[in-house]
Formats: sequence, C-alpha cells, structure tokens
Amino acid sequence: MILRARTSVAAASVTLALLVAGCGSQGIQLSSSSPYHHGAVLFRDHCSGCHTLSLVGAQGSATNIKNRLPTNGPNFNVRKENLEQVLYAIRNGGFSGAIMPQNIVVGEDARAVATFLAQYSGRQAANTP
Repeated sequence: MILRARTSVAAASVTLALLVAGCGSQGIQLSSSSPYHHGAVLFRDHCSGCHTLSLVGAQGSATNIKNRLPTNGPNFNVRKENLEQVLYAIRNGGFSGAIMPQNIVVGEDARAVATFLAQYSGRQAANTP
C-alpha cells in the first residue's frame, strides 16, 4: 500500500515537472536555435496580451469589433510591419498614442522584437494587387 502511494506521488511529481518545464516555450513555433527565437520569446512575454501572432501563440487582438477593448492591438498575422515601423512603435507607444506603453522593451531587446516581427508579421495577409 505504501509502495503504491509513493509510486503515485513520484509519477505525479514527474508529470508536474514536465508540465512546468514546457511552460517557458509554450506556443512558440520557432526552433530555439533560430536567430529570431529571442525576439519571439520577448514578443510573447511583453506583447501577446494586446497583439495576435500565431507563431508565438499570441491571441491579444480583437476578433469581433463588438467585443473590442482599448487594449486590443493589431493582429500581426495579417498586418505586415518593417523594422523601422516596429522600433518607432516600441519607442513611442504605437502610432496613435493609444494604450501601448512606450519602451515596453529597450535596447537590444527592442531590436530583437522588431527584427522578429519584421520577419514574421503579415504571413496570413491577403495578397492584393
């Protein structure tokens, strides 16, 4: 009886450890060896509450205009950005001076997010002539 209880506790501990270990990269669909991985992690950690980008499991944008909140930012699955635009938005709190905080990431972290977003944003955008 005691052996069975210890085995159950050990199995539960191993399962919990595996779940916790997986939490740090949950949703990111880039290899940790990718030059964009650090930017993806930073985007997930600092931007996913307000922006959507499937590549990192971020679902922060409004899906329906009727339910939209002031904090819902652009959906980067369909909105393409370049490096300079992203750096400007990070430094200045977006383009419209709305809710986005200025300098949510700074220095090399800001550049990593901008480089990542410039590479992967807009991949689901409709091709229009």
